[in-house]
Amino acid sequence: MKKNSLEMLVGLFVLIGIVAILFLSFRVAGGNGIGSSQPTYTLSASFSDIGGLKAQAPVKAAGVVVGRVDKIVLDPKTYWAKVTLKIDKQYQFSSDTSAQILTSGLLGDQYIGLEQGGDPDSLADGDTITITSSALVLEQLIGKFMTSFAEGNAKGNNKQIDSTAASASE
Repeated sequence: MKKNSLEMLVGLFVLIGIVAILFLSFRVAGGNGIGSSQPTYTLSASFSDIGGLKAQAPVKAAGVVVGRVDKIVLDPKTYWAKVTLKIDKQYQFSSDTSAQILTSGLLGDQYIGLEQGGDPDSLADGDTITITSSALVLEQLIGKFMTSFAEGNAKGNNKQIDSTAASASE
């Protein structure tokens, strides 16, 4: 009898632990399930390059999470990425708000940063953020640096060869 009640307590403890882990994983992931009961409104923005931005990435304003990326699709006409954002209703942004794709740290995850404008009119459900800045892709920056470095070396070597040839002909 005692063994049965001990097994029941252990089973109950394990069940509570599993439920707690599931609850915390939904809270950390920020999914549209347990723990996200805030009403939201939808905004969209187009970017020429989103880098490694993913669905469910945070949307931040002044470092505070104000929403999440809902979905990302490629516009077949412009070939730009159209990003749909779910913003908490408690946060209202002006119609001239700008959006940019930023990175947490040097190699961290990417998120969308919103910067409030000065227009008194607010964005409403379904509106589009028109002022956007695409992601800075680390590989592209390194490629540009290496190209300019190689061009600089090539020009420096040509000047050195020209001066050597000029002094040899004298």
